[in-house]
Amino acid sequence: MLSCLFYRARPARRPRFYRVEITYNLLEEVSVLREWGVAGRPGRSLIRIYGNLREASQAADHWRDNAVRRGYQPTPVQSVAT
Repeated sequence: MLSCLFYRARPARRPRFYRVEITYNLLEEVSVLREWGVAGRPGRSLIRIYGNLREASQAADHWRDNAVRRGYQPTPVQSVAT
């Protein structure tokens, strides 16, 4: 549904990624997926379920703002040809 991907490059360290995604799950509940880690390696992930899209959106905005505050920068938008 909606996904934000961020990267943080620091000198002398491997770049890190942080992803926040809002999606509907199989039971038609709204979920927020957060995934983070070192680029090129499997990351850690956490899924939380919310009662409605508004609550999920507010939570995703909160996590996105925290990532930006910690120095993560959004990746450029890429279009996908279908």
